[in-house]
Amino acid sequence: MDTQPLKKFKILLIGDACIDIYVYGAVRRISPEAPVPVFEPINELVKGGMANNVCKNLETLGCSVDFLHGLVSKKTRLVDQHSKQHVIRIDEDVESDPLSFDTDIPSIYDAIVISDYNKGTVSYELIEELLHTVDIPIFIDTKKTDLARLNGCYIKINALEYSLIKTMPDPDWLIVTRGEKGAEWNGWQSVASRVEITDVTGAGDTFLAALCYQFLTSRDMRQAIEFANLAAGVTVQHLGVYSPTLEEIQ
Repeated sequence: MDTQPLKKFKILLIGDACIDIYVYGAVRRISPEAPVPVFEPINELVKGGMANNVCKNLETLGCSVDFLHGLVSKKTRLVDQHSKQHVIRIDEDVESDPLSFDTDIPSIYDAIVISDYNKGTVSYELIEELLHTVDIPIFIDTKKTDLARLNGCYIKINALEYSLIKTMPDPDWLIVTRGEKGAEWNGWQSVASRVEITDVTGAGDTFLAALCYQFLTSRDMRQAIEFANLAAGVTVQHLGVYSPTLEEIQ
């Protein structure tokens, strides 16, 4: 794939916000108080997670993003600096009140992207309102299970979320990611490239952002899914959330 210049798109991003904290340290001994490792912190890295990570991925691909979100959750990961393995993850989740719009969305956006981790920010009613009031593509990554209500959005879910669905949308609206097996859409299978996986954190966020970007560029869903697979393949080669550039993807 030849390198092409970034195309500029304006995106309205709606979703659950999160701060990811990576504390890197060493585990050299077991506690004398209990059979658990003693973690000695060395340095700390702070990144945006959940919808914040989608935002960063879209911006890295050259998009201009307006980001609407609720309260901010926090996830702290303790990581062994030598092995790069997670020792433990500490979640401080908060429930947000659902967002709503008092005025019409201005006609300045090329697409709406929704990153829904079921933390309260995004309701079924909000998505249905968007479906009835805007005439631009809507892309959603969601943990909701009544997907027939979201018919008309391009819905991206992973294999586990697919197994929990209660109602199905029409098949041309549903993209199911299956990790190293690629992704499925409307009876078609996209094969993922073989890469050395370091960390799958944030791969779904990268896939969502890349899917939206390439669909707006080509208006071809198969091309968009293949591009998103390549992008996610770059992300999983890095520790923690990562936003690949167009050059890395191509």
